[in-house]
Amino acid sequence: MLISDLTTPALLVERDVLDANLATMSAALPGPRLRPHVKAHKTTALARRQAAHGHEGFTCATVRECEVMAAAGLGADLLLANEVLDTRRLGALVADGARVTVAVDSPETIAAAAAGGVGEVLVDVNVGLQRCGCTPERAGELAAAARAAGLHVRGVMGYEGHLMLVPSPERAERTRDAMQVLLRAAADVGGEVVSAGGTGTYLDNIWATEIQAGSYALMDTAYARLGHPFGQALSVLGTVISVSPGHAVVDVGLKALGMDHGLPAIEGAEVRRCSDEHTTFVPAEPVRVGDRVRVLPAHVDPTVVLHERMHLVDGETVLETWPVDMRGW
Repeated sequence: MLISDLTTPALLVERDVLDANLATMSAALPGPRLRPHVKAHKTTALARRQAAHGHEGFTCATVRECEVMAAAGLGADLLLANEVLDTRRLGALVADGARVTVAVDSPETIAAAAAGGVGEVLVDVNVGLQRCGCTPERAGELAAAARAAGLHVRGVMGYEGHLMLVPSPERAERTRDAMQVLLRAAADVGGEVVSAGGTGTYLDNIWATEIQAGSYALMDTAYARLGHPFGQALSVLGTVISVSPGHAVVDVGLKALGMDHGLPAIEGAEVRRCSDEHTTFVPAEPVRVGDRVRVLPAHVDPTVVLHERMHLVDGETVLETWPVDMRGW
């Protein structure tokens, strides 16, 4: 099959760029130093390629991601890096042989983990993102409560997500400050794991024992501005459906693109705006109705989840089609 045979909009992944991204990251963070975050791609076929690079532990954002990963034989060490108040589905995975660790930041989430049959936890610490996570001063107290509830406390987690797109060198300095907060909490909590980081800080964060990067595999235009050595593997293939004096329209709109990081990009064009089913752009060279255009999303995670499948391609050839099988809850 050729990409010209695909119905648009269609999610494309360039094989050579993807493979180079995976190899580059595994060289920088070998084996357990990287715990890839599957929320960025939600595709077990891609997760298997990450596992083939020696990364057997994965980060998940939802219970369903954990379930699908375990069903695919990728449940050797799953971290649900999120607070969950009903862990019964996770407990069922543990009973079936998967290893699942869940983040806790309150007595309620500790009680939920114990009641649902999840035996291992990380104490989630707020290191500046102002989302989930306990205050650093409470971390030791919560760890003691978790152990009293019969849970194994593997260590701490703290996500410096507010720093992912900050330019260097400010990003490195603020990452150091955030990790000093986490390390002080880790001293009170105990355990061997300090889990943190992402694609934006994967080189800056030298303090965490494992980095939860995910976007590096496919990439987007927001991360590309940081200058990290990862290529844009992901694009949304569209068809030019209208051409007018001064602009053209492609059939890739808000329902096919994550827009929280801004407008997408089209090589050799100025993107003007996006609406439900359309992106209006000004091409540098003339285009015709029926031409195919690759639209580069600004944020990979919410783009992928809008699609049921992604196509692994080599130039104009479709090599494989992978279901985005971790969508939903």
